[in-house]
Amino acid sequence: MCPAIQWRVVLTASDNIAAPSRLPGGSRLAVFAADIKISHTIFAMPFALLSAFLAANGWPRAGQLLLIVLCMVFARTVAMAMNRLLDARLDALNPRTAGRAIPGGALSRGFFVAAVAGCSLAFVAATGGFWIWYRNPWPLALSVPVLAFLGAYPLLKRFTRLCHYYLGAALALAPVCAWLAIRGGMGWPPLVMAAAVLLWTAGFDIIYACQDYQSDVETGVISVPAAIGIARALWLARLTHVGSAAMLLLLGRVVPQFGILYHVGAGLAIVLLIVEHALVKPGDLSKVGLAFFTINGIISMILGTLGILDIFL
Repeated sequence: MCPAIQWRVVLTASDNIAAPSRLPGGSRLAVFAADIKISHTIFAMPFALLSAFLAANGWPRAGQLLLIVLCMVFARTVAMAMNRLLDARLDALNPRTAGRAIPGGALSRGFFVAAVAGCSLAFVAATGGFWIWYRNPWPLALSVPVLAFLGAYPLLKRFTRLCHYYLGAALALAPVCAWLAIRGGMGWPPLVMAAAVLLWTAGFDIIYACQDYQSDVETGVISVPAAIGIARALWLARLTHVGSAAMLLLLGRVVPQFGILYHVGAGLAIVLLIVEHALVKPGDLSKVGLAFFTINGIISMILGTLGILDIFL
């Protein structure tokens, strides 16, 4: 097959992304945003905002909310760009991910390095805003360790099946850091919320990894499905989500502001987790996308929205 035909095949497999030489600056940014799934910031953002409202016991200052949103976007962008950089070789070997921007040839490694550097600087600058305007040094002091923790996630799959729980811990930083940014100290509500987020994320990431079982076995990626098989991995995901559900119920006990709305939200989230597991079976992974993207996005939005409303009612 000649190179030109090979290129056209690669583009077909990667959603018809244009070659780097044909992409203007704005298009490269659009491809980058799609490649790192910028819309999936919705998974952790509601928990960060809920934690901020709880820490403020009402409305935080507008500037604090803006800084938290900026920090969330920049931090997640750094984490996902690092994921694409460090996993480029593995992505090229996996039919499901071979069309991503780097292995597919749509964007260069240099573009991702620049994105990591720029968003890292922007994240540190945003955390500095809490020190400058609100006399809270903790976000700035912890900014570099947080970025290092987030960026290291792709390395874990080379060493341990606990990589799914590490990813959960990365998302669990959202409510902890948001609380710290508002209060300047720690408390039980963000820690319990973090435990719920950690187990929730780990559970759905194990489900998501099931679709890469064959590739992970062949390339040596150490995921839970590759280590114990898809059927057992799905059972471990169920048990992990049972733990998350328990933490959601415990959160309702440790937060005095929570009443009927939050508990309705927690109940709906638990029902949706049950639906999520009903959609995915060892012999049928065709609905993993629905279970992973749609249902989990709805869960975070329900809990965040109803939890915030409960603070004011």
